[in-house]
Amino acid sequence: MEKVEIDEVENRVNPLKVHSVRKPVSKELGTEHFAMNYFELAPGESFSGGLHAHGDQEEVFYVESGTATFEVGLDRETVAVDAGELVRFPPGQFQKGYNDGDERVVGWALGAPGASHDWDELQSRTYCPECEGERTHDVDMAEGAFELTCTDCGTVQG
Repeated sequence: MEKVEIDEVENRVNPLKVHSVRKPVSKELGTEHFAMNYFELAPGESFSGGLHAHGDQEEVFYVESGTATFEVGLDRETVAVDAGELVRFPPGQFQKGYNDGDERVVGWALGAPGASHDWDELQSRTYCPECEGERTHDVDMAEGAFELTCTDCGTVQG
């Protein structure tokens, strides 16, 4: 058995610095088949950055307080998730969660299987300067920073 207090979990923001509080609870607990991250999002902050999809993992977000907004799919349909509500994204579905309100959002991101991402299974939607438009990019981690490769033309952005 492992037990931890959220206040004791080290704050580790992602390389994009799109949030100020992210606590990888699953790392602290030593889970192998389940990911769990605690977030506090100030207005304008997001859970992960841009629109993305995990090919190897389904994700569930629980909003403990506040209201989080999620963009879903390539058409970026928006869905509000209020305190006490959850939303699930199957593997391969593009999504982005963020705080577009005036109050702090406290929430949890839960994923399975796996306690961490397989970078070969992560894709992001972002602007490609070569294609001159938003395209799907494969994501890799290189020297602590994200590296994006356009799946249409192969342009690498880092």
